[in-house]
Amino acid sequence: MRLDEANRLLEPGHLDFETGVQRLESGQLLVAVLTPLRGVKGRMVDWWFGFLESTEQYKWWHPKDHVWCEWDGERATGAYVGGTHRVHEYIGGELQKLKIHFREPSRVLDVSRFEEAGVSSVQYARVGPLEGEGWIGHLIHLCRDTDYGTEMRSRFWLGDVEPLPEPLPPETIAALTPETMGRGLLRHCSEEMTYLGSFLPDLHERER
Repeated sequence: MRLDEANRLLEPGHLDFETGVQRLESGQLLVAVLTPLRGVKGRMVDWWFGFLESTEQYKWWHPKDHVWCEWDGERATGAYVGGTHRVHEYIGGELQKLKIHFREPSRVLDVSRFEEAGVSSVQYARVGPLEGEGWIGHLIHLCRDTDYGTEMRSRFWLGDVEPLPEPLPPETIAALTPETMGRGLLRHCSEEMTYLGSFLPDLHERER
């Protein structure tokens, strides 16, 4: 599934590919992760992204892989779209220094279909190197509430470089995004969202 096909996430049920790593024809790497979160609702996930501020809180999210964070943009208001999360985190055993700029989901998804599709929360962001210019990937976290809580369907597209002075052939993009990177990201995302589900209901009730 290419980024321009992301509205397939709004179709009923599940797609054939919900968890795994897939190389696209463009050379980009698609990482998909399905995480069931018991006792969690999508509104809590949305609240978490607006609440998260300090490195201490960031480490709750993944005590082993998360090292440091700060934000560019307003905090303590519940707002995060338009802000940039600056992080140091281990992915696949390697320390990554990244910037994650949250943008309106309407850039990549048909938000008019959210209610019909049962979507309760969506985060969309561009990801890039913290100490460099531009962007190298996209992420979407999409929640649909269930009778047990919510299911989070995460998607990462790696290798969409911006700005790009000239088109890159698929083999060059593939070399920039090895499958080991995708497998490391799949494991990291699954673990951090599972950690999140373990404490978020109590934290949300206490802070709200």
